[in-house]
Amino acid sequence: MKKTPVLLLLASLLGFAAPASAAKLKVVSTLQDFASIAEAVGGDRVETFALAKGYQDPHFVDAKPSFIVRLSRADLLIAAGLELEIGYLPPLIDQSRNSKIHPGNPGYLDASIGTDILQRPTGQVTRAMGDVHPYGNPHYWTDPDNGRIIARAIAARLSELDPAGKPTYDRNLAAFDARLAGKTKEWDAKMAPYAGTKIVTFHDSWPNFAKHFRLTVAGHVEPKPGIPPSPSHTLEIINLIQGEKIRIILVEPYFDSKTPNAIAGKTGATVVVFYPSVGGVPEIKDYFGLFDKDVDSFVSAMKSKP
Repeated sequence: MKKTPVLLLLASLLGFAAPASAAKLKVVSTLQDFASIAEAVGGDRVETFALAKGYQDPHFVDAKPSFIVRLSRADLLIAAGLELEIGYLPPLIDQSRNSKIHPGNPGYLDASIGTDILQRPTGQVTRAMGDVHPYGNPHYWTDPDNGRIIARAIAARLSELDPAGKPTYDRNLAAFDARLAGKTKEWDAKMAPYAGTKIVTFHDSWPNFAKHFRLTVAGHVEPKPGIPPSPSHTLEIINLIQGEKIRIILVEPYFDSKTPNAIAGKTGATVVVFYPSVGGVPEIKDYFGLFDKDVDSFVSAMKSKP
């Protein structure tokens, strides 16, 4: 007869389960950016999954049944907050029947808390204003300084859920922070010659990026957030670009580039595909790769123009 290992026999006799530390914390995030940071901080103590992929519009995510399963097993849910996920996440949380990840509980982390949130409306927000978020612009992770704040929040929450792992989380956080500081200096140096440059963006996704790298967003291809370009507004943008001699139009990968390309054809501006999230293309494998890609794309486009 096969012998039972001594430790398992003792555990069985004493009624003990396997050590909790043997199981990884299951972290579900709404964005790949948060999953990337959680992986860097959590190391081999966490298992991550992102609901929205980097090539998808984070405002509109298909609520797949498989997401409910993921959420039902999650120890931690990391959300962007600011109602970015309002269209799909609340029903998924309810259907998961996982009380740990409900807002207000330790298993739910609003990554926006403590970060620099821009464009907070001061008056009443109505649908006539387009897809305006009542608590501020939700694309805050596009500023690397906010990435540092998010990492600290994730480390603190992981340590709360898994106290035995705190030394690991602290060590990984310090490594992430040091690398981000070094990379930020690199990105800042590359972007420094273009401080004050006026740009046009398709959607209002880039105020945090623009603030950090000292760019000026002069206008948007959308007349209002979430509203498709109209002929009259397109003409206004053409006149703006010509009058201000704007050289760059930033477009996210999930938007139709037909109108931006038409504007570029009439003005001589360059359309640059800008990725707001990790995973937007295969080479953007982590949070550092996101800024590497966007900064290099911007610099390359600026150098190609006289």
